[in-house]
Amino acid sequence: MRLTVWTYDGPPHVGAMRVVTAMRGVHYVLHAPQGDTYADLLFTMIERRDRRPPVTYTTFKASDLGGDTAALFKDTARAAYDRFRPQAMIVSASCTGELIQDDPGGLAKALDLPVPVIPLHLNSYQRKENWGAAETFHALVRGCCRGRTYGPRPAGARPTANILGPAALGFRHRDDQAEVRRLLSLLGIDVAVTAPWEASPADLVRLPDADFNVVLYPEIADTAAKWLSRTFRQPHTRTVPIGLNATRDFLREAAELAGVDPAPALAAVEAQARMPWYAASVDSTYLTGKRVFIFGDATHAVAAARVASEELGFTVCGLGTYGREFARDVRAAADRLGLDALITDDMLEVEEAIAAARPELVLGTQMERHIAKRLGLPCAVISAPVHVQDHPARYAPQMGIEGANVIFDTWVHPLMMGLEEHLLTMFRDDPEFHGEAAPSHLGPPIPMPTPAQVVEDTAAAALSWAADAELELKKIPFFVRGKARRNTERFAAGHGLSTITIETLYDAKAHFGR
Repeated sequence: MRLTVWTYDGPPHVGAMRVVTAMRGVHYVLHAPQGDTYADLLFTMIERRDRRPPVTYTTFKASDLGGDTAALFKDTARAAYDRFRPQAMIVSASCTGELIQDDPGGLAKALDLPVPVIPLHLNSYQRKENWGAAETFHALVRGCCRGRTYGPRPAGARPTANILGPAALGFRHRDDQAEVRRLLSLLGIDVAVTAPWEASPADLVRLPDADFNVVLYPEIADTAAKWLSRTFRQPHTRTVPIGLNATRDFLREAAELAGVDPAPALAAVEAQARMPWYAASVDSTYLTGKRVFIFGDATHAVAAARVASEELGFTVCGLGTYGREFARDVRAAADRLGLDALITDDMLEVEEAIAAARPELVLGTQMERHIAKRLGLPCAVISAPVHVQDHPARYAPQMGIEGANVIFDTWVHPLMMGLEEHLLTMFRDDPEFHGEAAPSHLGPPIPMPTPAQVVEDTAAAALSWAADAELELKKIPFFVRGKARRNTERFAAGHGLSTITIETLYDAKAHFGR
């Protein structure tokens, strides 16, 4: 057994909390001891939610273990219903609560409450947070939609789609679903239900009425989407629109499922997207070939690898995920890039891999942010788990047209974008810059000259420049003139010359230009 200092995926009941907190009209009764009661901390502090998560704990103590903890659960569940009057309830035990084997599902059923009560069997010692979110969403969808029938869309009606996957505490889920709504509107497709985000149990009942489902986050929605496909023959998308190429593919896929023409929407993408022009600009082409290491949940890691390699011209030198359920997708993406995928939930193993790959940019979670800081590398966060700074108040999606623009800004800014930083890095040794100026805040300190360099500079000081050679030197652009002067003086000193003429200047240029 290893001590976990920090974890990418929490226990599965945290995933259940994320689904329930995103919804309306659902309440979660969690059989948990003191110490497992941290829902408020997660959602009100980290995500800055304006309302408390709909979670009620039994909060049993050590002294309760000698009594009837089953009665404690039933009393808590009944009181939660009386207070909140939800449309549906889910019940389960936390990882520690599982050890006392009280069966929350059976106990809640015995209460005979007037709303659906859905038990969750979360298997806390073998599964993790994303699996718990997927299982909870699947259970709610199955419980609400069982017995429904589906009829074809009336002739002439606009096509409709459900958006599945956005949840609480997700990375940019709030803004992603809004951007995808915009993409669907470009195709003339109406959104019927977005779930779990702001959906109620009554909304889940309506899921089978849509023509197809849009799966934004397979880690959360894939299981439910497959059940809807089997039960109601309702197709779902497989492309996640992160990056412009994926957005174009998504529009084509959604248009095919809806039976509409994608051309107007694709034209709107080309007209509105800024990222292609930015990526082709002079400052951006300077970044072509930069080595990038990518680690996160499978959806964002695979998407980031495609954006980095196809749209920004980076070289992906590492790719991995902590989500073992989707490891196959990451391995396939890594194989296309000629890499071996890193599948691990051990932060220290990730740190070793990053150090060995020697990237120039890290794209990862908040854990990789800390790793990159220790290694002195720039980093951008692309995936949960994240902290409060990655739940911005501003509109900052990762998906769709605007998401591509946000990605460009987020990834490129840590790589010293900006003309001043660019020039300071390239020409910081040039004497035309102030010799005592502090180094760029994004670069390493200017090293002290070695004894050999001091000797070389002393020899160069003994040289004289002919007047015509000085005039010719001034024709060289200022930002490389200092380097040309030093190279010429080093060439003259190495050949025993005391005066530098025009011929010496051109001989030195030919020598160093080889």
